Amino acid sequence: MASISENQLTAEGLDGMWSPVLQGRYATLGEALGGAAAQFGNRAAYVETGARISYQDWIHRADCVATELVSRGVRPGDVVAMMLESSIDFAVVYAAIERVGGIATGINLRLGRVEIEGILARCAPRVVVCENGIPVPDTNGAGLIRRSDLAGCKTPLPFETRSARDDIAVIVWTSGTTGMPKGASYDHAALEASAASARYIAAPFDTRLMPTPFCHAGYITKLWEQIAFATTIVITPTPWRAAETLALMESEKVTVGAAVPTQWSKIVELPNIERADLSSLRLCLTASAPASPELVDAVCNRLGAPMLVRYAMSEAPSVSSTAPSDAPEILNLTVGKPLPGVQVRLVDDAGAQVANGEIGRVTLKSDGMMKGYWGAPEETAKVFDERGWLLTGDAGRFDAEGNLILVGRTTDMYIRGGYNIYPIEVENVLREHPGVADVSVIGTPAPVIGEIGVAFIVADSERPGTTADELRNWVRANLADYKVPDEIRFVPALPLTAMMKVDKAALRAGLTGGHVETAS
Repeated sequence: MASISENQLTAEGLDGMWSPVLQGRYATLGEALGGAAAQFGNRAAYVETGARISYQDWIHRADCVATELVSRGVRPGDVVAMMLESSIDFAVVYAAIERVGGIATGINLRLGRVEIEGILARCAPRVVVCENGIPVPDTNGAGLIRRSDLAGCKTPLPFETRSARDDIAVIVWTSGTTGMPKGASYDHAALEASAASARYIAAPFDTRLMPTPFCHAGYITKLWEQIAFATTIVITPTPWRAAETLALMESEKVTVGAAVPTQWSKIVELPNIERADLSSLRLCLTASAPASPELVDAVCNRLGAPMLVRYAMSEAPSVSSTAPSDAPEILNLTVGKPLPGVQVRLVDDAGAQVANGEIGRVTLKSDGMMKGYWGAPEETAKVFDERGWLLTGDAGRFDAEGNLILVGRTTDMYIRGGYNIYPIEVENVLREHPGVADVSVIGTPAPVIGEIGVAFIVADSERPGTTADELRNWVRANLADYKVPDEIRFVPALPLTAMMKVDKAALRAGLTGGHVETAS
């Protein structure tokens, strides 16, 4: 296959369908990886502190590791678990698993022993590839390869694969905020379909900043997208630091920057931001929490690129996105419109579609969503209706332009005096107050009235003195009075889960733990 030169292509008008890797040429991700190595050759595939690797060398190293996996008994259809930090080595092992027709799964190292052992028991891996120096959990007899052992895999030998498009390729574990993590499984066809719905965030020969843990759906379900567009992935160091991230964006000429709102706020506040050369940057991405209009404006003005908000989940890595031309208030209040190939409906408790503008449960259907939870048919049956629509745990409504507005998790909604209250609506209003750096709202039982709202506030360090009464009046001026939080508690930081989401269970526990400072 002839190699495609970067100067032969531009992003305009291509809509993601230019690459042979994304045109039905390959049946499986493993085959597509080989095609990408041949097509893109010496282009950088990954960059990390002190190292980089080309597409050709990436797949060569992967085939060396694949040989080792085969020698350890891995065959097509076997699960291989990766307990590795985000790194070039992670990418090599992931590609190796796909090259031998195995099923790749990443396990977040921030999870606890009980969670990790529960995952290993559920997926029963043939081999676990483990970070150096960490305690090895009970692997149920699986083989173990330490990260340091990967350096000895230097000679690829012929190996046979027998994968098909409808074979499972990847298992992604949920955050476990409602119990033990569940494994969302994807076949090869779903990974390719997800790549085809990339839209704004993918263009030929992008260089993308990647702060997302590789075990998360934001990376592990997006490998086909990466190779389809010959993307270079720039891995941010751990722990994350704003100054180092900005330096990487400059030195690697990043075209797509990604970060959560709190990270973007730290980047735009850097004293040297005005002198940074970010002329290559074409997009900034954010997810996991709303971005205030002030933050959007700061990013656009100081970094010189539009910001997009994406909506995705472990069970469906491509759902909706705002557009580069959207106004800041659209980015603050909505998650944009459904992406190509994705259908979104809002339904009531009986499964009937709600009227325009009404709040309903978000349901969706696409070729890129999961096939089910691995080894959990009963859990799978709970989230798919009889017509194959995925029933999410999110509630939302559409605005007049067709943008999806999320109003909260269906499990987060609380009922105060007979009124349904969705925390995210209150959180969005509180984030607009200049004295609020971060916020989370929960409902908690109360006598007579049923439930009350409690807002946990991380105050802005540059605006001390914000009071609970001031914040209540702010909410009252923007929302119905029954949505005003009954209690406001100031905390130094919000607790996070292993997937970097706000841990609302920990906040609820803190209500009786006595460690939270209550506003007067």
